[in-house]
Amino acid sequence: MKNLTFNELNLSLEIEKAVAEMGFEEATPIQSQSIPYIMDGKDIIGQAQTGTGKTCAFGIPAIEMVDPRNESIQALILSPTRELAIQISEELKNVSKYKKGIRILPVYGGQPIERQIAALKKRPQIIIGTPGRLMDHMRRRTIKLSELKLVVLDEADEMLNMGFREDIDEILEKVPTNRQTVLFSATMSKEIMDLTSKYLRNAVLVKAIHKELTVPRIEQYYLEVRESAKLEVLSRIIDKEGIKLALVFCNTKKRVDELTSGLQSSGYMAEALHGDMKQSQRDRVMSRFRNGAIEILVATDVAARGIDVDDVEAVFNYDIPNDEEYYVHRIGRTGRAGRTGRAFTFVSGREFYRLKDIQRYTKSKITLMSPPSLSDIEESKVNNVIKDIKTSLEKNNLSKYVIYVEKILEELHVGIQENYVTTIDVAAALLKSIITDNGKSEFSDIDELDFKETGAEKGMARLFINMGSRDRIQPRHIVEAIASKTSLPGKKIGAIDIFDKFSFVDIPLEYVKEVLSTKGFRIKGKKISIEKANRK
Repeated sequence: MKNLTFNELNLSLEIEKAVAEMGFEEATPIQSQSIPYIMDGKDIIGQAQTGTGKTCAFGIPAIEMVDPRNESIQALILSPTRELAIQISEELKNVSKYKKGIRILPVYGGQPIERQIAALKKRPQIIIGTPGRLMDHMRRRTIKLSELKLVVLDEADEMLNMGFREDIDEILEKVPTNRQTVLFSATMSKEIMDLTSKYLRNAVLVKAIHKELTVPRIEQYYLEVRESAKLEVLSRIIDKEGIKLALVFCNTKKRVDELTSGLQSSGYMAEALHGDMKQSQRDRVMSRFRNGAIEILVATDVAARGIDVDDVEAVFNYDIPNDEEYYVHRIGRTGRAGRTGRAFTFVSGREFYRLKDIQRYTKSKITLMSPPSLSDIEESKVNNVIKDIKTSLEKNNLSKYVIYVEKILEELHVGIQENYVTTIDVAAALLKSIITDNGKSEFSDIDELDFKETGAEKGMARLFINMGSRDRIQPRHIVEAIASKTSLPGKKIGAIDIFDKFSFVDIPLEYVKEVLSTKGFRIKGKKISIEKANRK
């Protein structure tokens, strides 16, 4: 069965709007199979693991069937842990964002019961609870289930493993017999089958079985990355590894647009690909990606279907996928045509549990790696230049360039006796020029607080600029910005030092007043600030 779009599931406009705003383009397999049956009032047994989108599989129908005019509890979701109960509650609140009058409340142990009793007075129609705390409320009669329409047992196998069978029996025996019952479990053990045969009627079995993955030619890595550092780490890996063609996956369309904008601002040739784009736009982007005019394609899972480009060097999971099968599809975009591919996954916090699930179901090894340092990037760039130099030497077609080097030496030696320049000096200067022109001009991990400003040459003033290598600027950007707005010729601009977050530029003293009084300097479309450098 093919996955359905949310538009094909006959949902209310309010739910469709909320789901679209959450950035989801297509229902997962378990959602595609479960939602129509639950909306039709049938009992179902859903076999699905965490990470398959099962919360929306039962949550969307639960919200759709609730009558907001009725202030009684109409849907009950049983969860094994407080963490899962909170997670379900948050997701359902997002889905019901535009459904007026729908109130959702999680109840669980570890929170003062008095606070929950006060919240229950606001008459929620959907309760998500752990069995123990729910039983407590039922005994106190603070939760009444006489008008209950739907019961969901989420992660039923976990609840049984945790010893909640007696509580589940007592709860299900006290709710209306004509209610609809939905059960989700990762396994179909004998205990689960006993439970379903006792409490479900003519249940439909739906499964979201994971496909196994064998990808011996794909090197898989994961990095522990804070959300705020993801763009920087992505940039560093691409720079260090010299990746010329990469696919970057995000979970939502909004994330795709935000990341693409960030990459473009950093100087990368990046384009977005997602479901809000017209087919003609998608075709144009894909054509540019195949031709190498785009080096980074940022996409959602659905939009990336049909991408068949043999030269993709690396796949990045900027967001860890919602479904383990999506991981399989994503990383399979690299390592084509007999090549060795690489996949990098960014994770943090609770996402490590999902990474373990991915490793278990794909039966593959995902190796921890550290983000590259700036010195790693410098070394990589130098090695790439040396490789190019060796290739040129092997081809031995350098005669006209030898003439240029000799000319450089002749010009430098005129009037200079004490500072004799050798061909090695010229080679080193050329190497430095290539490296700084292709990327960052200062690679060492300099802490802004530890930096000691060196001062300008005689007759020059040193100015401070609030942009640096993290903004992917080069000396020419600074020269162009100043020369285009003032009468200062670009050739008169002196030394330029670019650091991680800031830069310094030397200009002749007679131009300082004009430069500092000029407004509207911009580099790569961003407004910059230029001021006198402080002596330290």
